[in-house]
This record gives sequence, structure tokens and C-alpha cells, in this order.
Amino acid sequence: MRLATFNVLHGREVREGRPVPHSADAERPLAEAVASLDADVVSLQEVDRFQERSGLTDQARVAAEAARAEDWRYASALHGRSVLGQGWVLDPSEPGLRVYGPVDGAPGAAPPSHGIALLSRLPVREWRAMRLAPAPLGMPLRVVGRRGLTVVRDQPRAALLAVLQGRRGPFTAVAVHLSFVPGWNARQLLALRALIADLPRPHFLLGDFNLIGAIPRAVLNAAELLDPSRDRHTRRQQNTARRYGWRDLASVPTYPSHRPVLQFDHLLASGFPQDAVYAKHAPRTPISDHRPLVVDLQV
Repeated sequence: MRLATFNVLHGREVREGRPVPHSADAERPLAEAVASLDADVVSLQEVDRFQERSGLTDQARVAAEAARAEDWRYASALHGRSVLGQGWVLDPSEPGLRVYGPVDGAPGAAPPSHGIALLSRLPVREWRAMRLAPAPLGMPLRVVGRRGLTVVRDQPRAALLAVLQGRRGPFTAVAVHLSFVPGWNARQLLALRALIADLPRPHFLLGDFNLIGAIPRAVLNAAELLDPSRDRHTRRQQNTARRYGWRDLASVPTYPSHRPVLQFDHLLASGFPQDAVYAKHAPRTPISDHRPLVVDLQV
């Protein structure tokens, strides 16, 4: 089985660290990049739905068709329009989280939005979604296409999870894009851990965590150790999970895409042996300031 996570920067082509204007065929670069991963389960971040800047396309649908993923969902982190020079102009009439899928309609059927997607070639037994509130403070960040640092306000985030049917039984995959604010993103990570506690193992977290290196794994494993056992059943479950703990399935730099030196994008697993990973890479694609992270597993 192949897993992949990719912050797609709304399908924007990037050359040597600089974004280029969308082509007339706005769907093609995104579709080709996702198809090239040839993954069974794909987590996508910074996905547009019906935005003018990306050709009014439903990018989750485009990506799912390219990946040959029959089951998929898209979760809106926010509803609104991206306006050049103004940032996000939010739609006050829409909730911050709404989940769309294969049966949902064409442009005009829903307001424009921005969020994440989870695509699967495997059968999905259950879907869940969670809204992650933004941090109260912004931060100075490097923004693709701009020089120096730009103070950026945090945005609402979303998480999508699926209970998938594998050849050896069910397992849980979670797509997420965490806050860029230190500490706040760790808090969101712990909220996800609580959300999936009752779901089938192994657990896989796939996304742009905005946390580097071993930090996400350390946060989750510290929480496992400090979590008090309330009864024998819970204690047995925790002992089973700790046999493997939370692991990075791939330690590979993914950012910036033209010259990667940092790993913001992660594939973490709990209840899954490390020696079952037999290939991992972060290929360069024409789109995004991130590289996708791809892992092959022996299952």
C-alpha cells in the first residue's frame, strides 16, 4: 500500500521558489502531480473549491479522479474568496466546517471555500471531520512569492479521518493541516489523538503539521506516557499501542520544494511496525512550495 501527503498550494505552479500565473487549463498541473504519486491513500492540504484564482474548479474532485480514488471527501477550513492584496474575504453566512464528497454539485451549488481532502482507493467504512480553531495571534512568515517576512494571521483548520478496509482488516487514516503557530499546532495534534482513540489501529496521520523533524512524534508519545489508565481494558489498549509508539514513517525534507531543508510534512503511524516500511521519497513536482511525501508499506 502506498500513502502520500501533499500541500498542493491550490495547484499553483512554482519555479525555483517563485509562483507562476495559473495557465488557462488550471486543472492540469494539479491532476498530473497527484496522478504521478500513484498512491492508494492521499492527504491534500491547501485545496481550493470554486475559487477564481484556481479556475473555479473543485480541486478535490480533480485530484480524486487523477488518483483513481473512488471514495474521497473534502473538508472546508473556511468559506470565502481569496482576493489579491486583501487575503481571505470570509462568507459570514457559511459555517467554518462543511464536508463535501463525490455526490456534491458543480460551481454555484456552494460558495467558494478552502480546505483539505482525503482520497482513497480502498473502501471507507466511516468518515469523521473536525474543525480546528485558529490561534489568537499571527506570526511573521516567509510567503511564497514575497521577499522577507510577512505577518500572517492564523486560519481555521480542518481534519478529515476515514476508517479504511485493508486486506488485513480496518485501519484509520487522518488528513490534517495544522496551525503554523508554535504550541498551538501541538495542541491541535493532541486534539486529533483524542478524536481517533476509539478507532481501529493502526492509526496514520498524514499532513502538513507545520512542525519540524521529530517534534510531532515526541508530542504524541509524551501524551501516551502521561495519559492515565482508567481501567484494565484501557491499560491493555495503551500497552499494545506503546509496543510501537508513534513513529515517523519517513524522515525526509519537503520544504521549500526547489531546495528542501525542512520537514513540515509528515506521515506518522501508531500500532504499525517500522520494518514494514520499504520505500519513502519526496519527489519534485511542478506545483507547490512543498514536496509530496510518499511511503510504501508492506501490509
